[in-house]
Amino acid sequence: MKSRFMESVRTELRTRHYALQTEKTYLYWIRQYILFNDTRHPETMGAPEIERFLNHLAVNRSVSKATQNIALCAVIFVYRHVLQIEVKDLAYSLSRKPSRLPTVLAPHEVSAILAHLDGQYWLITALLYGCGFRIHEVLRLRLKDICMVRKSILVFGGKGDKDRYTLLPTNLLARIEQQMERAKAIHEDDVAEGFGYTSLPPALLKKYKGVLRQTPWQYLFPSCMKSVNPYDQSVCRHHLHSSAYARQLRAAVSKSGVCKRVTAHTFRHSFATRLLETGSDIRTVQELLGHSDLRTTEIYTHVVGNQRAGTISPLDTILLV
Repeated sequence: MKSRFMESVRTELRTRHYALQTEKTYLYWIRQYILFNDTRHPETMGAPEIERFLNHLAVNRSVSKATQNIALCAVIFVYRHVLQIEVKDLAYSLSRKPSRLPTVLAPHEVSAILAHLDGQYWLITALLYGCGFRIHEVLRLRLKDICMVRKSILVFGGKGDKDRYTLLPTNLLARIEQQMERAKAIHEDDVAEGFGYTSLPPALLKKYKGVLRQTPWQYLFPSCMKSVNPYDQSVCRHHLHSSAYARQLRAAVSKSGVCKRVTAHTFRHSFATRLLETGSDIRTVQELLGHSDLRTTEIYTHVVGNQRAGTISPLDTILLV
């Protein structure tokens, strides 16, 4: 019964077009909720059991506010959309996310990190900093998305399922051409072995089934191994996994001597901040980043505000002895 119940949750998530990563996360926390309550069916439980589970996460597992929010959203999804039950008198609400200024790298720090990366990992990092990508956006790039003539890149189905164009740095053209040739060679080998299919989102899988073996639809950064598509169980070649890049980045940061917490998203923050520092209009930065609300982009003005206004510390106006 439990297996059938989890399958009904999965079906509801896919019916509502939730992202695959969201599906995996929700299913994980729903299982944790059921296991914590001695494998009882959620239909027999309610607000008291949900509160005890959230208390357990905060006290015994020391999860962050964001993780606790995700777990709560997953459990509420089950009651609201699968069981058609509205949970009442719940003593919990979504925790407010604290306002944090982003970590930003100076140009020389980016250069120091790049110096300890090679091949496709170097190029991924350069694209993150040079184009303002999110990590999943750069890994999902297909050969057809890159226009070498116009020096632009199409970001298809970015955050919020929005498309946008971003700029392509001129000094990356040669390396991108090399990577495209590498991706084409991998695809040709796959075709020769009787494979050569790429992966597509479920909404496009049926509509564009005939293009799965065409070269333009192949990923710019293909995975080193073939995999099974979770939607139709076909053998395909997906893109490089983000964890593979994260391992390379951690090693490069450690060797570079940069004493900051650096993730793939740090380069996106650095991209936006550097554009504002060099005089780019905030509306242009908003468009390149794909932000719907200008207030989201304005956080970077707080990072560069003092430098642009010429503000200096009072201590810098006196002679120290």
